[in-house]
Amino acid sequence: MDFSYSDEQRMLKDMVDRVVADQYGFEQREKIIKSDAGYSPDVWAQFAELGLLAVPFSEAAGGFDGGGAELMVVAEGFGRGLVVEPYLSSVVLAGTFLDAALPDDTKAGALEAIIGGEQRYALACYEPDGRYDPHWIETTAKKDGEGYVLDGKKAVVLGGDSADQLLVIARSSGDNPSANGLSAFLVAGDAEGVSREGYTTFDGHRAAEITLANVRVGADALVGSEGGAAAPLQHALDRGVVALCSEATGAMEVACDLTLDYIKERKQFGVPIGSFQALQHRMVDMRISLEKVRSMTLWAACSLEAPEAERRQRLAAAKYMVGKAGRHVAEEAIQLFGGMGMMDESSVSHYAKRIVLIDHYLGDRNYHLDRLIDQLGEESAAA
Repeated sequence: MDFSYSDEQRMLKDMVDRVVADQYGFEQREKIIKSDAGYSPDVWAQFAELGLLAVPFSEAAGGFDGGGAELMVVAEGFGRGLVVEPYLSSVVLAGTFLDAALPDDTKAGALEAIIGGEQRYALACYEPDGRYDPHWIETTAKKDGEGYVLDGKKAVVLGGDSADQLLVIARSSGDNPSANGLSAFLVAGDAEGVSREGYTTFDGHRAAEITLANVRVGADALVGSEGGAAAPLQHALDRGVVALCSEATGAMEVACDLTLDYIKERKQFGVPIGSFQALQHRMVDMRISLEKVRSMTLWAACSLEAPEAERRQRLAAAKYMVGKAGRHVAEEAIQLFGGMGMMDESSVSHYAKRIVLIDHYLGDRNYHLDRLIDQLGEESAAA
């Protein structure tokens, strides 16, 4: 099989690499993280101008109809630069949910603000008691005349600290952890009854704990059909997993490059430590871990349109490999750098943080390993 990029994909990769190289020097990134917004409005506007915010959306939504490969190209480039803009939260998670849930004749109008960079959205799905289970939803949506009343709590809502709109997953019927009865609602971030406790995550991104107390919304806030949010939610989460795995690939690549450069320069006993065979072997093992993740991510990215059973297996396998091999690369990079690898002044420490934290977004490696085992067990029983 030919896994090389097409001409269009190479052009996209070159564009992403250029804008990241121009906008995301190490010192520039630190200033962005420490700003009040936690991201750069100017960089976000540039992403919109270049069309990067439109990549994963269908043509009916005004996007470029990019598939898993195109999403992988963009996210991998962002991983190499440790980009902290809310691309995953606003575009990949909330945006592709809307693209999947809305009828074709309303998509363009609904997604125009996201694609144009005018508004940022956040998917408020996971809850404190649900861990990584997206179907464990205790937030309730009760009918109130023509509208609804929302009550509940959402945990670690990526980009939720300052998002203009929250895409809230609530249970309108059914019991946990059933996928039936889940509904989605668009709620303004500053709506009455919405409280947000924002914070900076360990890897420099922003998230929030969100409480909804007697939040009243109209019937027009319902996204798609009542009780029909499970399918578009899975659609969005699948693309989120591909984006995270791709970002990890880019970050791991840079971590390997930085480590190799360091052991070539750092001297011990009058010679570069990279001349020691034991360290060479460890460096090779890091590269092997990187290639494992790259291969599994490509497999997952090309499986977004595959039958459900195959898609679920490949995504779970890729996310598991990112958690396992990614931690190996992060820990080895810090070990080979020594004390410098733990310093905030050293860029490799920030790559290590991001790689490790990616494992914990949208399900860690243990969660996905359990999913993979359950799926294989179901297939075995059926056979």
